[in-house]
Amino acid sequence: MINGVIGNVHSIQSMGTLDGPGVRFVVFTQGCPLRCKCCHNPDTWSPNCDKTANSAQLSEQALRYLEYFGSEGGVTVSGGEPLLQPQFVYDFFKRCKEQGLNTCLDTSGCILGEEIEKVLSVTDRVLLDIKYTSDALYRENVGCSLQKPLEFLDYLASKNIPTTIRQVIIPTLNDNEQNINALVKLAKEHKNVDKIELLPFKKICQVKYDNMGVPFPFAHIPQPTHEQMKYLESLIKL
Repeated sequence: MINGVIGNVHSIQSMGTLDGPGVRFVVFTQGCPLRCKCCHNPDTWSPNCDKTANSAQLSEQALRYLEYFGSEGGVTVSGGEPLLQPQFVYDFFKRCKEQGLNTCLDTSGCILGEEIEKVLSVTDRVLLDIKYTSDALYRENVGCSLQKPLEFLDYLASKNIPTTIRQVIIPTLNDNEQNINALVKLAKEHKNVDKIELLPFKKICQVKYDNMGVPFPFAHIPQPTHEQMKYLESLIKL
């Protein structure tokens, strides 16, 4: 067997189109230190799982889809929070890059340190979740301060790593001009940010919470309308 690093994974999507540019081989890792009240995947919270993957075998599996990736696609590691398993992600990305595959990291940006910096050294693009532009909302609805992802973004900018800022739009909390203007200002202050993606809050995850016997904190909040999303998107001018 080819040596590799074993990681705890939740699932694998071989032809994803929503997790980074182009068509991508997406690995969803298990485990997250945050408890976002809008979380779509509460089944990824626990670091313990029955499914593991070998980084070496995983990179070989991803290579099989090379012809579908085109000039923009590649591999993405998402979660959960993938940076809870930095050695696994680093080894997987390193092997992928050696085979000419583009690497993309989807993260909350709540963890930074030497091991994380090593992962970022083999990362071609980061999808950074900036969940709110208010520290009070962050502390209340995420479980960490806004300062964490902002420090992460500063580091990405210092290394000039191409970054997409993503935010789930949650009616009554961040579906307003002030929030979007703050996101745009943040992007303009960091030249590595070349895109902002707004994602509509959805409640299809309710069944997961029900199966886990855990209350869905935002069950009472409505989903944004198509018109709301279009209006907020129209405010983004980078």
